[in-house]
Amino acid sequence: MNGYCHTQKGIIRPILLVVTVAFLAGARFVGTYPTLPIYLASAGVCVVMSFAFGHLTVRDDGDRLVVSFGPLTLFRKTISYSQITHLEKDRSTFLAGWGIHWTRKGWLWNIGGYDCVKIEMGDKSMLIGTDDPDGLVSFLRSQTGR
Repeated sequence: MNGYCHTQKGIIRPILLVVTVAFLAGARFVGTYPTLPIYLASAGVCVVMSFAFGHLTVRDDGDRLVVSFGPLTLFRKTISYSQITHLEKDRSTFLAGWGIHWTRKGWLWNIGGYDCVKIEMGDKSMLIGTDDPDGLVSFLRSQTGR
């Protein structure tokens, strides 16, 4: 690995941790038998998701780009440089949001903000959210010649 590695912290983790505290408070002060397990399970899911979506790392892995959320790596995507047919800086919208989901421009992997890099692989495309779009585009162009 001699190339690019960038990690962006997001705001999803602190939000999920605040929601966790709210669920725990609900379990403590309002929870009775039918609702107590729901409060506790919801708090547990929020804790796991806060660790799964704490940051977004984009890194070079020799012949491919690796995009992963972490520090608990439940979601990871690799893109072979040879598959990239076009790339450009782009912007997502407020409505596109954060996380991993389909948008009208392709799959979005974003942890925060609106700057992203759009990578086309034939008829498929992916938007990678980043606070370093210029650096990522420059690196990808050096790897793909595009």
